[in-house]
Amino acid sequence: MGDAYVLGPETGRLLVETRRTGLGAKAGHDLTIEATRWRGEAVVDLGDPGASRVSVEVDAGSLRVVSGTGGVKPLTDADRADIERNIRDKVLHAGRSPVIAFRSGQVTGTRESFQVEGELTLAGVTRPLTLACVHDGERVRGSATITQTRWGIKPYSAFFGALKLDDDVEVRFDVALVSAAS
Repeated sequence: MGDAYVLGPETGRLLVETRRTGLGAKAGHDLTIEATRWRGEAVVDLGDPGASRVSVEVDAGSLRVVSGTGGVKPLTDADRADIERNIRDKVLHAGRSPVIAFRSGQVTGTRESFQVEGELTLAGVTRPLTLACVHDGERVRGSATITQTRWGIKPYSAFFGALKLDDDVEVRFDVALVSAAS
């Protein structure tokens, strides 16, 4: 059966970290981007961890630049707005695919350290994804590497390709388990 928990911005953070590459990498920034509108549910069965499951939906238009490191100049508010617009319109095509979704299939490991195998739907394409997770009794932290081209996404580039984002982006989460019954 398991205990049900609600997930969302009220219970934790969902972050995307990008890295720059290419000859013009010094001009760009490594970014930390946060999903501001998302929701999910985790059902945790300590007696049968394999029966546990999780589902999460993210509003693809809710990604906000939290920080940018590196670069020749500091990231301005105008830069942040341009990046967010590019993510929404040119990278994720949020008008066509407004929801990013993850649905678990199998959970393996121990209560403290486990993997969640499932399917991620991103920009309208669904592919397998495995999350590496740890649980300290109060919070669950985890991450996964998303190779954008596997989901049909062309990594962002500028200056005729001299500055571009690495194909791999890291998704990280840190959530408190808050009972759905509360």
